[in-house]
Amino acid sequence: MAPDPLAQVAREAREGDVGAQRRLLVAVAPALLPPLRMILGARHPDLEDVMQEALLGLLHGLAAFRGESSVLHFARRIATKRAIDARRRERTTASKLEHARDVDAPGPLTPRDEMVASRRRGHLRELLGELPPAQAEALAMRVVLGRSIEEIAQETAAPVNTVRSRLRLAKEALRQRIETDPSLGELLLGETS
Repeated sequence: MAPDPLAQVAREAREGDVGAQRRLLVAVAPALLPPLRMILGARHPDLEDVMQEALLGLLHGLAAFRGESSVLHFARRIATKRAIDARRRERTTASKLEHARDVDAPGPLTPRDEMVASRRRGHLRELLGELPPAQAEALAMRVVLGRSIEEIAQETAAPVNTVRSRLRLAKEALRQRIETDPSLGELLLGETS
């Protein structure tokens, strides 16, 4: 494995070097936007706030960072957790679908396709927010960040079989929820009229 280019900056930041903290945040911030946008939506009104929470979480988390993954992976994991927390908070304020917005989609879409895609993403975010935190984190890391099961296990400090179980339970919960709500199943399968 190649040496982590941010490892030294992270060590200096952990020791309280304000300049190193600033360099670290500037270096990782652009890489945190894609997972935040995937979980929250590109135009979510709290996107910038969640980004700031993630960056502050990174600075606070440096004390516990053991260097078992790259600093960037560590930062993305924190950002994913903050986004899931924000989605969960949003759900409890009874505004589940109000803030679902378009995520950059490949190719031109018709207005109807854009509306269906936006509703579909909103429902998926809502479903993700209904899962227990450990399951939601594992699923988001697998689907949004593209992590392998082994990478998720390493980054969450959980056994591989526990990660497999969390993913299986999350998929079962989502499948059951979709099967019990026919309109949701139709929307997610793209069979809307």
